[in-house]
Amino acid sequence: MARRVNFYATGEFNRAVERREDVAWIREKLADPASRLYPIWRLRNYVSDPEAPHALVLDPELRAAFIEAARNVVLLGTEQETAHFLIDISHLDEAEALALGHAVDLRAVGALMPQREGALLAYARGLTYWHDRHKFCGVCGSPTEPKSAGHQRQCTNPDCSVVQFPRTDPAVIMRITHGDKILMARQAVWPQGMHSILAGFVEPGESLEDAVAREVYEEVGLRLTRIRYFSSQPWPFPSSLMLGFSAEATSDQFKVDEDELESARWMTRQDLLNSPEDETFKLPRKDSISRRLIEDWLRLKF
Repeated sequence: MARRVNFYATGEFNRAVERREDVAWIREKLADPASRLYPIWRLRNYVSDPEAPHALVLDPELRAAFIEAARNVVLLGTEQETAHFLIDISHLDEAEALALGHAVDLRAVGALMPQREGALLAYARGLTYWHDRHKFCGVCGSPTEPKSAGHQRQCTNPDCSVVQFPRTDPAVIMRITHGDKILMARQAVWPQGMHSILAGFVEPGESLEDAVAREVYEEVGLRLTRIRYFSSQPWPFPSSLMLGFSAEATSDQFKVDEDELESARWMTRQDLLNSPEDETFKLPRKDSISRRLIEDWLRLKF
C-alpha cells in the first residue's frame, strides 16, 4: 500500500541535489519555457484563484526581467524533465505585486489545494523565510550570498567564508489519551473556538520522547506511558517540522498552565464526531498533522 503523505510534505518529489552546482544546466532550465517558476512576495504565495486555488506559475514572457531583479531564485527540484524554481519578487511594491495576481498567505488556502502543489508552495515559503533571516553572517556579521542553487548561504568575508544551510525547527505534537478519552486544548491566540492537541518545541539535549513528556507535564501536569511515534509534517509557518506522537496519560486529573493554554478538556469520540465546528468548538485545520492524529484516533477500535 502506498505511504500516505502528510499535507505540505513533498513526498517523492525529486529535489535534484546533483544539479545544484550545475550552473550551465540551471541557466538552461531558467530559460526553458517548460520550467515552472513559482513567484513569492513577502512570504505570500501566488495562486490562480483563492476560492479554488492552484499554484500560479510566472508567465514565461515575464521571466527574464523578474529573474534579473529577483532577491533569490532557488531550484526546488524536477519532475521528469521539468524544473521547478521559486522566485522571490519581494522587491516589488504592493501595487506591482498585486498586478501579478493573488498573493495569499498559504495557510488561508493550503487545505483547498492539490497536495503536491501545496507542498511545493510550502517548500518555497520555507526556503524564502530562511533566506530572509540569514542575509548576514552569524559569526562575523558580513553579508552572505546564496550558493548551491539557493540551498546554502556563504559569508562574503574571505577571512570567514562560513556556509549556512537551511534550518528546520523540530516540534513535537502529541495525541494524549486516557482510556476512551482524548485531551483537547486551546491557546488564547487561536481562532475562536479552535481546539487541538498539545505541542511544543524540542530543546537542546532532548530526545523527541523526552520533549513529549516534558511539554505535556509543563502544560497540563500529566505523566505519560506508551509514547509512540506517529508521523511527521513540514510546517513552514515559519520553519517547523512537526513530529507526531501518541501517548497514554497515567491519570485523567490535570492542571492547566494558564501561561501556556487557555483551557483543556477530556473528550470522547462521540463528542468530537458531534463537533459543531463553530465559534464554540471546532477541530484543527484539515491540512494539519494535528487533525490527522485526531482522525486516526477516531478510527481506532478498542
